[in-house]
Amino acid sequence: MGNEVDGRPRVLLLAGSGYGQQAPLLWWSREIAVVAGCEVIAPGWQVDDTAGADPVGFVGAAVAAELGGQLPDLVVAKSFGCFALPWAIRHEVPGVWLTPVLTHDDVAAALPAATDAHDAIGGGDDPLWRPERASGTAARLQTVAGADHSLHVPGDWRRSQRSQADVFDVVERRIAALRAGR
Repeated sequence: MGNEVDGRPRVLLLAGSGYGQQAPLLWWSREIAVVAGCEVIAPGWQVDDTAGADPVGFVGAAVAAELGGQLPDLVVAKSFGCFALPWAIRHEVPGVWLTPVLTHDDVAAALPAATDAHDAIGGGDDPLWRPERASGTAARLQTVAGADHSLHVPGDWRRSQRSQADVFDVVERRIAALRAGR
């Protein structure tokens, strides 16, 4: 794993269907990775009816096409991008999974197989965040009380900002571990 040219850790950043790379959780995750000297790969996609019908297959194919047979050292994914979770578990690629769709059976089945090399974070008021469906997982699960699917706490921008800063601490810790392992 890692960049074969210069040995930098490779971070795969996966967007949601309506939450792009410019949105705060992914924008700052990218910045953390870049400042740490990582190569960041951030494929773009258009989520259409075909993607919606088989999101795990769609994301898996998009990731495989983008990586060209290589593996990243870490995945940071938001919502729809978390449909890469079954792929990551199969390939033993650690991840930070932001608001994974735990109402989807494939994602809910993959998370219990995750090791402690994974973090999954969801909002307490997000109907798609169902941590009880991941019982027995070794992944670190974190629920942001009062937060919605964007990890935003409606009506409380300061708490929203602090909660998102906590997410960035998780991303930074995972990236620092990559750098320390080299």
